Amino acid sequence: MHRGGIVALALLLSACSGGVVPRPAGPSATVTAPVIKPVAATPITPAPAASAPAGAIAATAGLLAGPPLASLSIGEAQAARALAAFRTSCATLQRRTDASGLTRGADWQRACSAATGVGAGGARGFFTQWFETVQVGDGKAFATGYYEPEIAGSRDRRRGYGVPIYGRPTDLVDVDLSQFSADLKGKRIRGRVDGSNFVPYFDRTAIEQGALAQRAPVIAWAADPVALFFLQIQGSGRLKLPDGSIMRIGYESQNGRDYTGIGALMKQRGLLGPGQTSMQGIVAWLRSHPEEGAAIMRENKSYVFFREQQTPPLGALGLPVTAGVSVAADPKFVPLGAPAFLSMDRTDATGLWIAQDTGGAIRGSNRFDTFWGAGADAEARAGGMSARGTAFLLLPIGTLARLAAERASGGAPVNP
Repeated sequence: MHRGGIVALALLLSACSGGVVPRPAGPSATVTAPVIKPVAATPITPAPAASAPAGAIAATAGLLAGPPLASLSIGEAQAARALAAFRTSCATLQRRTDASGLTRGADWQRACSAATGVGAGGARGFFTQWFETVQVGDGKAFATGYYEPEIAGSRDRRRGYGVPIYGRPTDLVDVDLSQFSADLKGKRIRGRVDGSNFVPYFDRTAIEQGALAQRAPVIAWAADPVALFFLQIQGSGRLKLPDGSIMRIGYESQNGRDYTGIGALMKQRGLLGPGQTSMQGIVAWLRSHPEEGAAIMRENKSYVFFREQQTPPLGALGLPVTAGVSVAADPKFVPLGAPAFLSMDRTDATGLWIAQDTGGAIRGSNRFDTFWGAGADAEARAGGMSARGTAFLLLPIGTLARLAAERASGGAPVNP
């Protein structure tokens, strides 16, 4: 699910724990998602180390050898699911430039070649044979969750469906600033041309007031503006059409404006009382105060544009993401496509994950966003996910020794 800067639902709502998005009566009504009580777990204690310094990437954050992979609690079934996802990532791992500075494409060749021949019952042994664990910085991990939401929608405008879902505007321009200065490598901005000037693109308020007329296609119509707002946070999802069929929509682009988490604003202003800081409480307040709620949502100037999607949700690698296996991470600290073991304070977040996605608020070392799929259970799991513990990257055996040698010759700082 390439969310292109769209971030974990819980974090965007000011790290509100628990809860799901309830639906209003009418065409967008649905069954309320179940309450999922997490099962507590005791995470592995990380090795003493300093946290990653500001501006660091993984290779400069300080690295420590982690525990033997065989000592980690990884079941064969879990390993088999992770192996299937890892196989799909291999081609990208071998050709993609690793922004974390940890690996080179050639580092993955032997493991990826071996992955194609693993038979039934051999998945756990595969990871044990080909990988070593590495702690980045202090190893202290925080994980939230995301999912593929479903809201009521229609391909055409009709009674009860009056909120436009826009495709990419024809005048939205992406600018790669590295073309203008080497100092701006990796920096991009979005905007539009106004006469001879390049200016910021329309914000949420302007768009909701009609600024996109004749500028962007309407790919569908939503029944509820609040539900669409939260679908934009997820970055992709399903529209349940009036005839009961499903239309999948995925992230196409974004207006280039910064995201503002409305949960934090509402808490700062005292709008949410005790027990109301869950996502349920936030949405209930928005719906019970429609005018004020609309104004608060407009304080988030970011706006997402969609496209119809025929495939399952795709991650930042352009590959399908898998419920309970795929995780979003910061590519500056985790090679996209690489495995990671999360030892967390709840069992559902603990285990072997494959980093196949990114998110705008998923920043820094040991920050993860777990994907849970679609449906009521996924919605409840993602909405309530807030786990802390320890993270270990799985890198091809020998990576840490190579990095240590590079450090000795003036390269990355590593503490083997």
